[in-house]
Amino acid sequence: MLTELCEELNNWFECARFYGQFEISDGKITSFNDGEILRDGQYFRIVGSLFNDGVHQYGEDLSLVGEVFSGAVWLMAVPPAVISLAEDIEAWRSKYEAPDSANMSPYNSESFGGYSYNKSGGGSSADGSLSGTWQGAFANRLKRYKRIGTKPRVLRKDAEQQIIYRPRGADEIRTIVRQEIRDRALEG
Repeated sequence: MLTELCEELNNWFECARFYGQFEISDGKITSFNDGEILRDGQYFRIVGSLFNDGVHQYGEDLSLVGEVFSGAVWLMAVPPAVISLAEDIEAWRSKYEAPDSANMSPYNSESFGGYSYNKSGGGSSADGSLSGTWQGAFANRLKRYKRIGTKPRVLRKDAEQQIIYRPRGADEIRTIVRQEIRDRALEG
């Protein structure tokens, strides 16, 4: 859930990024360049892995698929309030996104045998239970942590197979594209 929440917030609470080759084995992640980089209990994000992309918490119960990959590991400093929010969202989802929940019904209203109900059209009740999605139900709590801007996307990999993320501005993208064109012209 934390991966989905951070994606929605466009905020990974990162405090450091390590790029290069990593090995995952026996519940440990080792960087070929920097050795062991994680501490017990620390949250981190894996990017560029075949099997393990996403947010995880380092510790004894870490269950990742063993592999060697080229990518990135982002160290995260997730506030306790965000962890609590993720737990609350999971509880809400288990209650209101269950297959038998009225919230999941394709109908906005039903009536039969003297019983009828109308489902909310996107508004929310006091506890958020009638909002259509967890994003709507928790909008007030989410907005405090939301970051504005474009979501990072892999632009390319450099010669050492390190991931280059999309820069923030269009001018920077144009500069990278021009540099790539010059590099190709010099090679050919």
